[in-house]
Formats: sequence, structure tokens, C-alpha cells
Amino acid sequence: MFKDFYAQRGEYVVISAEQASRFAKGVAGDYNPIHNPDARRFCVPGDLLFALVLERFGLSQSMEFRFLSMVGADTPLRFHEADDGSIHVSDEGGKCYLQATRGGATTHEEAAVDAFVRCYVAFSGKNFPHYLKPLMEDKGVMFNPKRPLVIYDSMGFTLERLDGLSPGLALTRSSLEVLGKRADALLEFSIQSNGEAVGWGSKKLVVSGLCDYDAEAMEAIVAEFYRLKAAYETSNA
Repeated sequence: MFKDFYAQRGEYVVISAEQASRFAKGVAGDYNPIHNPDARRFCVPGDLLFALVLERFGLSQSMEFRFLSMVGADTPLRFHEADDGSIHVSDEGGKCYLQATRGGATTHEEAAVDAFVRCYVAFSGKNFPHYLKPLMEDKGVMFNPKRPLVIYDSMGFTLERLDGLSPGLALTRSSLEVLGKRADALLEFSIQSNGEAVGWGSKKLVVSGLCDYDAEAMEAIVAEFYRLKAAYETSNA
């Protein structure tokens, strides 16, 4: 499903900056500069790690993911299941970047897993500007325009069933809690299949380096987002 976005080297997965950037833009619609191959603080999208976990371990009715640290390019990663059933993504030194727990039934049916991953990461890729901009504007805060940093903290979901899934996600509620120079954003969503509600979930983001909201600076950041989007789409038309 997502074999174009990593290389397998023995028991380890290695993701290049180019592969990670291509996933962010082409699959998730995420044009965050931190995923550009030449970014000084480049990191692999958390949604790509999420996709690879589901590709390897299947889609379960209930899943929780905690993103513990950012992954740099070409970091050898081991995807493994612990004795307690939890899933860990760790490097050669044992540092853990992602932990996942699951419950209920599990499907490994490729079409169902692929469809769920793609609809979730397309939803997730809209973090900015679609979801975060109005939240920050409402609270009168924003990230540092010179060093915008939004960190993927955690996500989870519950599905009432796995059979016959044709999933779609819709935002149901969003909130931003300001805590000094950082803020926690919570995005809650519903999961539908063929017009029927089949589940729900939420995603937590951490926005760091807060400053007062500057409409002009924010509009410049949004304009750059859409410039990058248009440039990518033109080059891949």
C-alpha cells in the first residue's frame, strides 16, 4: 500500500526526506515546511508512521497512538509488537518515537486498511490552515511566524464495525487551550461509511512558541501554504 514511501533494510524501515515529503504532500495534502527535504528541522510526518503501523498490524476497532518524538530522515526504525500487545516504533538505540495500543476485532483486508489510512491522513493534513487558523484567531494567539512549530501529540479512534467500510471523516468539534507559551489543540471527528455513522475519534496537537495573533503575518503564512500547494500540484499534473 505505502511501499513507495520507505525502504526495508533487514528488520528496519528507513524513510528518506524525499519519500516523507512526497507522502506529506501527495497523500496527506500537508505542506508544512518542516516536511520539505531541505528543511533545517526536517521531520517525517507522524501520519506516515501511522500509515505504516496499520499496513503492518492491521486496522483495529479501537486504536490509540502517542507520538513521543520527531523522526529525522534516514533513521532506521523497527516496528514491533511488545508482549502486552502494544506496538512500538523505535530506532536502533531503543529510542521510541511512537506507541500504539489497540482493542476489539482487527482486519488486515488491504482495501479497508488503505481506505481508512487515506481518509484519515487527508483529514489530518488539514491541520493548517483549515482547522488551526480559526482557533488561533479566536484566542488571539499564533505560533512564531519565523519558526512555526505544531507537534503531533496523540490520536485515537473507535469503530463500531470493520465490515464493508467505505470511510469518510468529518470534523465535529475543535478547541484550543492556551497554556502560557504553548497551546493544546483538540480536533474531534466522526467517521461515516456510506452515509452511516460508524465511529468517532480525536487528535491532539501542541502549538509551541506562542505570540500575539498578527493577521498580516498569518495571511502571509497562509498565502505561502497555497503557493506551495499550487506549485506541487502543477509539477505533478
